[in-house]
Amino acid sequence: MTQARIQQQQFRRACGKFATGVTVITARDGGGAPHGMTANSFTSVSLDPPLVLVCIDLRTRLLRYLTSGTALGINVLRESQRDLSDRFSRPGEDRFGQVNWYPGETGAPLLPDVLATIEATVERVVEAGDHAVVLAAVRTAAWSDGTPLLYFNSGYQTLRMES
Repeated sequence: MTQARIQQQQFRRACGKFATGVTVITARDGGGAPHGMTANSFTSVSLDPPLVLVCIDLRTRLLRYLTSGTALGINVLRESQRDLSDRFSRPGEDRFGQVNWYPGETGAPLLPDVLATIEATVERVVEAGDHAVVLAAVRTAAWSDGTPLLYFNSGYQTLRMES
C-alpha cells in the first residue's frame, strides 16, 4: 500500500498550530566553552525516572556536543526574553557573546532570570528523519513565577490569563 507523502510546508503549517514554549538548550564543549540554540521542540517524557527530550536538526552545531553523559541545560524563556530567543536562533554567530550565564550544578550553562531551568545528562541520541531526538535524565530543576514566551502560528505570542 502506497501512502501519499505530505508536503513539508503543509506539515510545518499544521504543526505551527500547536502552541509551545520557547527554550534555549545549552551545553559545553570539551574545552568548557558554552554553546546553545533556541528550541521549542522540548517535552517532559517521564516523572519516574525524570526524563526530558529535545529534538535538534542534524545540521545544528550544538548536536556534536550532546553525547552520552553530557550535561545540558534547558532554559525556559520569559515573555520578556524574545531577544534571547532571537539571538540563539541566528546561525553563524557567537551566541554567548555578551550574554550573561553561569554554570549550573552539572556544569551546564544556565541563563539568569529565565522562567525555569532544567539540568539533565544525555542518555541517548536517536536519529529520526532530519532531526536527532536527545533523551536526557533530569538532575536539577528550578523555576520562578512569570509568563512564558510562546510560539504559535510561526510567531511569538502573548499568553492571556483569565481571572
